[in-house]
Amino acid sequence: MTETATETQPGPPATSDRSRAENRLGWKLVAPAVFVMLLVTAYPMLRALYLSLFQYRLTAPDDREFVGLSNYITVLSDSVWWRDVGVTVLIMVVTVAVELVIGFAFAMVMHRIVFARGVIRTSILIPYGIITVVSAFAWQFAFSLNNGFVNGWLPGVGADYNWFGGTWSSLTAICMSEIWKTTPFMSLLLLAGLSQVSEDMLEAAKVDGATWWQRLFRVILPNMKAAIMVAVLFRALDAFRIFDNIYIMTRGAQNTESVSFLTYRQIIEQFELGMGSALSVLLFLSVLLLAFLIVKLFKVDLASARGEG
Repeated sequence: MTETATETQPGPPATSDRSRAENRLGWKLVAPAVFVMLLVTAYPMLRALYLSLFQYRLTAPDDREFVGLSNYITVLSDSVWWRDVGVTVLIMVVTVAVELVIGFAFAMVMHRIVFARGVIRTSILIPYGIITVVSAFAWQFAFSLNNGFVNGWLPGVGADYNWFGGTWSSLTAICMSEIWKTTPFMSLLLLAGLSQVSEDMLEAAKVDGATWWQRLFRVILPNMKAAIMVAVLFRALDAFRIFDNIYIMTRGAQNTESVSFLTYRQIIEQFELGMGSALSVLLFLSVLLLAFLIVKLFKVDLASARGEG
């Protein structure tokens, strides 16, 4: 009598009772907040989607006309939309990249320093506590032609140089104000990830003769991948919706208009509620697409990052 041995394929790891209980508890804890958020945001979103299908001016509310997807076709075929998307993406990429580098340096300082740690952490976070409109006015004053002090501080820049007289100089001023304001937020998120890096792993790498740069790129950054993704995701989505700095500093002049500012102009200044609603829907879809691309780019296994894998 012969027995045939069958190979058993390993299945997915079984979920423990504790893990299932934690998942149920998590859903119960977030359910009230999710319900309130849906209640508050669902109606405005659906209302904007509905109004985007009409040609509708606030100055002539009785002349509303259903046009279907015509508003979307008009926006997507207009060079102004694509120019503003380009400006928005440029500001987002530059600010997030610079903030990531500077924020990581700040996080390293806050993580390693022992003397006056609380004072230093509080000092670094001060800019983030300032209202965006206030900081934008301060930076507008700093770069102003008549009263600003930036021209006197920078070598090679004349006292009569007008920062807001050209596209690239205006974008530079906007990006600098954004970087100064939100780098502390980036550093705070990176500090949380840095605190999760095992000191034993760093010591083991040091004993094996790894240099500081090797420990950074082979130990610290790989173990901070989830925190870096969260920091980049939050800041990129926030930067893509930039409005306050542009409104205060340039009002969209010199081709510095963002997508959010274009939406504001259509609804508030030109009273085009239908077209403005279409722009707001496209902005929302752009943010969703951006979030999807960032998550796919980092390819972070959040279960493994939490130690469940």
